[in-house]
Amino acid sequence: MAERTCILVTGGAGFVGAALVRRLAASGYRIRVLDNFTTGDPAHLAGVDAELIEGDIRDPRALGAAIAGAGAVVHLAAAGSVVMSVADPAANFDVNVVGTFRVLDAARRAGAGRVVLASTGGALIGDAAPPVDERSLPKPISPYGASKLAGEGYAHAFAKAYGLRTISLRFANVYGPWSERKQGAITLFFRAIHRGEPIVIYGDGTSTRDYLHVDDIASALQLALEKDVAGGTVLHIASGTETSVSELADLCRAVAGRPDHPVEYRPRRPGEVERNFAAYDLARQVLGYEPTIGLADGLRRTWEWFRDEVFAPAEVS
Repeated sequence: MAERTCILVTGGAGFVGAALVRRLAASGYRIRVLDNFTTGDPAHLAGVDAELIEGDIRDPRALGAAIAGAGAVVHLAAAGSVVMSVADPAANFDVNVVGTFRVLDAARRAGAGRVVLASTGGALIGDAAPPVDERSLPKPISPYGASKLAGEGYAHAFAKAYGLRTISLRFANVYGPWSERKQGAITLFFRAIHRGEPIVIYGDGTSTRDYLHVDDIASALQLALEKDVAGGTVLHIASGTETSVSELADLCRAVAGRPDHPVEYRPRRPGEVERNFAAYDLARQVLGYEPTIGLADGLRRTWEWFRDEVFAPAEVS
């Protein structure tokens, strides 16, 4: 993809967007961000050479204006909480299914050559014997997982019906800097440690996930923009390592220097997968993707970012 190509990043002021936009800008792309700031924050992109537009992906007028002249789209905007999708499935459907359809249709109308979509592995596949991969049969157990599966379905249909080059990347559990608004385990664990409150684990701590640093996700997204990949392709972007929630809590406590911080166990929540990690062999083959940041090192970096950028300013104020 030629230098100075304009890339539209939906949800680009969010957690993954903050890492991706920096990476793409440093690589010479012109970046346009569309974000309604529900979970994103314009401060995440302070000092970054990117055009920032406030708007919603479900608003055809705002979306049409943002996508005009863009050579490709990275679609990150989403309602990303499994728990919230169970509580309000209609809202999740509206953002993730209707919103994704509108992004794909706007890309088709505007003549954008490629759309890279953020999907998910665990929630979309559901309860299946890991490691899961692209051949695993999706059986989502939450509205969030179902919404991402619907988005992949529309992406494949737009590739076959209209020739739009769509690539859906099924993310592992992402963590790293700029995740202070994310309602994931690592953010919640670090906040609990900082506040002196118990780390809360839902279930007995044996449920597992595949954790991947946001820099590795951003690398995969850029590769999906640049490599010669067939439209309708689906790829798992993961670490390939299974980590239990109890192991994660121990690592978080260790990097924070508080190995004896208390842990509280509560009943398991509905809609959450019990075990999940993914094989990324196809992404390695198709994109040349390879994760580079191990969990212990990534958690240390993330704790240091929270300590310096989130906790310290709050204490000063």
